[in-house]
Amino acid sequence: MKTVREAVIAVLFLIAYPANLLSAQDSPRISETQSVLSQLVESYGVSGSEAPVRETVKRLLPSWVTTETDTAGNLWARVGPKAGGPPVVFVAHLDEIGFRVTGGGIRDDGTLELELRGGFFTSLFEGQPALVHTDKGDVPGVFMPRDSGFVRHTPPPLRVDVGTTTRAATEALGVRAGSTVTMPKHYVRLAGTRATGRSFDDRVGSAAQVLALRHLNRALLKHPVIFVWSTREEIGLEGAKAVAAALGTTIRRVHAIDTFVSADSPLELPNFAVAPIGRGAVARSLDNSSVTPPAYVDSLVRVARGRGIALQVGTTNGGNDGSVFTPYGVVDVAIGWPLRYSHSPAEVVDLKDVASLADIIQAVAESW
Repeated sequence: MKTVREAVIAVLFLIAYPANLLSAQDSPRISETQSVLSQLVESYGVSGSEAPVRETVKRLLPSWVTTETDTAGNLWARVGPKAGGPPVVFVAHLDEIGFRVTGGGIRDDGTLELELRGGFFTSLFEGQPALVHTDKGDVPGVFMPRDSGFVRHTPPPLRVDVGTTTRAATEALGVRAGSTVTMPKHYVRLAGTRATGRSFDDRVGSAAQVLALRHLNRALLKHPVIFVWSTREEIGLEGAKAVAAALGTTIRRVHAIDTFVSADSPLELPNFAVAPIGRGAVARSLDNSSVTPPAYVDSLVRVARGRGIALQVGTTNGGNDGSVFTPYGVVDVAIGWPLRYSHSPAEVVDLKDVASLADIIQAVAESW
C-alpha cells in the first residue's frame, strides 16, 4: 500500500508528465516505436564519438542480425540472399550536433573553449546546462551566458564553466582537448503521439531501421539488403563516404534515411518544405545535395500505396548521406520524416511518422 507521501508524489508526477496517462492508450506499434526511439535519443554521440549510440543500436536489433563495424565506425548489417543481383542500401546516421573542446581549449580559469561539430545556432544552448563527455564519465557544466546586448552586435564564442577555477582542476576531472560537449537530453512524450527531445536528427532514422529489421519478412527478400548506421554525417557525410567508396558501383540503389526539415511550424512560411508532422514519412525528392529521379519517386509512392503506408512527397533544404553514392552512378532515393525545430534542444516529432518510416523501409526491402 502506498503512503500518503508516495500517493502525492505519484499524482504530481502525472500532472507534470501527462503523457504517462496517454501512453496507456498506445497501440503496440506506437509503444514499440517509442521504446526504441527513446533509448536512442538518450544515448549521446557527437560527430566523431558515436560509440555509445552504435552500442545502443546493436542492443536493440533482433538477435538474428549479425553486425560489423568498419574502420570509420559505421555499423553494417547485411540481410537477404547473397545472390539475386546488386544490393540495396539503407543508411541513417548515428551522430548528433554538439561541441568539442578545442586544442588549447582549457583556459587558466578552468573554463572551456569550444568548436562546433555540425551546424546550428549556438544561442539555443546559451545559459543552459552542459555535459562534458570524458573517459572518466560525464562532467556537468553550464554553457556560459554571453554579452550579446547593446555593446556587442556579435557575441563572443560560447564557453563552458564546469565549476572549477584553474586549468589543473578541470583536467583533474578528466576533461581534455577533444572532449565532446552536449546538453543533457531526455525523450519527453507530449500529448497524443508527439514527443520532444534533442537529436531526433537522426535517431529517428536509426530507430526506423531497427524497427524495420525487427519486422522484416526475410522470406520475401529477393536481393541482398545492407543496413548502415553511419558516422560523422553532421560534419561532412564522412562515414557515408567510406561506405560509398567501399561499395562503389556494385549497388542497385541507396536510401538515405534522414530528417525532412518541415515548414510545418509556426516559425516558417508554408511555401516550401511543407510536410505536416503526423501525416507520415516523406519521399525527399530534392534537397541541397541530391535530386531523386521522378520515376523513382513515383515508384516509391506506388510501393507505399500498395502497403497502405502513409507517405508524403516534398522538397527541403539540407543534404543526405546518399548523395555521396551518386558519383558512382548509384541512384539516391532519400526517405525522410517531418521534423519541427531541427537542430534545436526541443525538436518535435510524431511517433506515427516514425512508424510509417519503418514501414516504408520494410516495404522497400521486401518488394522493391
